[in-house]
Parts: sequence; C-alpha cells; structure tokens
Amino acid sequence: MKNVIQELHTLMAEYSAKFNAINDSEFSRKPLPNKWSKKEVVGHLIDSAQNNLRRFIVAQYEPEPPKIVYDQDFWVNANDYQRMSKEDVISLWKLVNERICDVLRTMPQGNYVKECNTGKTEVQLNTLQWLAEDYIKHMKHHLNQVIPGSFNIVYT
Repeated sequence: MKNVIQELHTLMAEYSAKFNAINDSEFSRKPLPNKWSKKEVVGHLIDSAQNNLRRFIVAQYEPEPPKIVYDQDFWVNANDYQRMSKEDVISLWKLVNERICDVLRTMPQGNYVKECNTGKTEVQLNTLQWLAEDYIKHMKHHLNQVIPGSFNIVYT
C-alpha cells in the first residue's frame, strides 16, 4: 500500500495544480450534451474515491465481503458537479483522496486480502490491495481525459 499512497499523493499534488491552470470555461465545457465536461470527469473521480473509501473501510470489518456498487452516471448527475465552482471540485477531489491515503496508511497489512463485491449484477470479488492498485489505474485513465497524453495507459 505504501506505493499506492505515495503515487496518490504525487497525483494529487501534480494534478490539482494542472486542474487549476485550466480556465473555467474550458474546465466546464461539455464536448457534447451527453458527454462529461472536464469538471464532471473530476467529479466522477470524486465519486469513485467516495465509493472506494467506503470499500476500503467497510470490507475491513464486515464478516462477509460487502456489496458496494457504483453507478457512475447517476452519481455524477446527482452531485451536479457542473454547477459547482472549479475550486470546490478540485478541493473536494484532493480532500477525499487524502482520506483514502490515511485509511490505506492505517490499514493493517492482514486486511489487504479482505474482499469487496463491486459487481452490479453478479458477484465480483476483489481484494482491497487489488482495488487500491486499480484505483490508481482508473484515476490515470480519467486524468488523461482532463489532460490528454498524461499517461500511457489502457484501462478497461
């Protein structure tokens, strides 16, 4: 987890600065009515962080792997990131990721192998270690949408 935590700290520092350098109109511009703006992509990263934060905590104490499913479009619409200020979206993204770092830092190593069910229609069990590593890959995939060419990564 130390590598995940370090990488997450680096991403937060580097990309909060890069997000702040994007002017407000570009950050809020939707490429198409049904496509997310850069602000909404960062909002999606906030939602992903909140769901993963819950997974990282709940899976440590539940006797059975908890089922924590995330409906990304519903969450982005419900949170209405498009109406938030750019500064608030960036601050919230940093804050929730700082919480993840703290939870991962205090997680006993024996809990890394505990599982969480992330499947919508069928059981999809993943260890907390796998979820933490996947979280970084997922974030990089979406950071590429906000700042193209940031990472050479294919995320499916």
